[in-house]
Amino acid sequence: MSQDTAVIVIQNGREKPIINKHPWIFSGAIAKTRGNPTPGDIVTVESHSGQFLGRGYWNPKSQIQVRLLTWQNEPIDAGWWERMIARAIGARQAARVGSPTSSAPMLDMRRLINAESDFLPGLIVDQYGEWLVIQALTLGIDQRKQEIVQILVSLLKPRGIYERSDVDVRGKEGLRAETGVLWGEEPPPLIWTNEIGLALAVDVRRGHKTGHYLDQAINRALFFDGIFKEEARILNLFSYTGSFGLFGAAAANSRSINVDSSFDSLELAEQIFIHNHVGEHGEFIQADIFEFIRDQVEEGERYDVIICDPPKFAHNAGQVDKAARGYKDLNLHSFKLVQPGGYLMTFSCSGAITRDLFQKIVFGALADSGREAQIIRHLSAGDDHPVALTFPEGEYLKGLLLRVY
Repeated sequence: MSQDTAVIVIQNGREKPIINKHPWIFSGAIAKTRGNPTPGDIVTVESHSGQFLGRGYWNPKSQIQVRLLTWQNEPIDAGWWERMIARAIGARQAARVGSPTSSAPMLDMRRLINAESDFLPGLIVDQYGEWLVIQALTLGIDQRKQEIVQILVSLLKPRGIYERSDVDVRGKEGLRAETGVLWGEEPPPLIWTNEIGLALAVDVRRGHKTGHYLDQAINRALFFDGIFKEEARILNLFSYTGSFGLFGAAAANSRSINVDSSFDSLELAEQIFIHNHVGEHGEFIQADIFEFIRDQVEEGERYDVIICDPPKFAHNAGQVDKAARGYKDLNLHSFKLVQPGGYLMTFSCSGAITRDLFQKIVFGALADSGREAQIIRHLSAGDDHPVALTFPEGEYLKGLLLRVY
């Protein structure tokens, strides 16, 4: 891969997002290239008049043809990669807790590098105890994987680094899915980790995302904030391996009903409950969530706390209307199932659904339900998932904690 052998010239009048430090340059903003870059190469970006705008990596197969790494006239060399990776990791270590003065939960798993929001577009690195898991989402990162691995080994000395580059977005980059050990030891079938004193088991080979929903750690910690009364009846929808339900059972001595479509996830959830000595507080139901909540409404069931954390419904702007209908349906039935004075914790992880739109969808569901509700907190991903101010697309997770009457 060559360094600075090619220049990408931006269409006249299309420079503003780049000057404002947005990291994506779409194909329609490019006037021409000079120097014949090959896919993955570092390229210099210039305005129509020849002004330096930034430097990033190039992929003509992607709709996002340049992902910017710097807006300074500096080389993107080994030293640059080490400095930026160390900066991202250092920020987590500085904020890392165990301290009662911090809002972040005590844990030994966390996101270390959050792609564009850590100014390293296309790179995800998560830590689970002594193991790291990498997602290389773009061609530019995929080509530099081994270099990145060596930097991570030098900085963190993990037991092993495992790759989970099996996400759909790689197809848009002309890449196939790849998984497997990149360095060190093979991870065990389950990695047992700690989150606020509770043991969670993570399957980094087959689990969702890189094995766990790290972004929700700060929201699971709400069960230890004294908001929810003891001995509540908790309904955990789209429960995956039951983490929200586990926290409710452990913190509030509550009964937790965990519902998911995956039998394997529910089996692991039950194992985790038993491991944490709250097995008698958990119930695990395999079902289609939409059918389940309709049946619960018809049966007149009520719950003190409902967590509704569905998967991504809208992968792009064209799916927003359909996604909105799905979110409204879920929240409408959830409102009907909450005891008066109870709580609904509801989320969307669809980046195409803005925070404002999500709140309007939930409001529409409330209006149709005939209930009343108050916003207790606006919810987001935890401190290890920062959002670059110049990259609002990075705020994919948004939620509301509502008291319902």
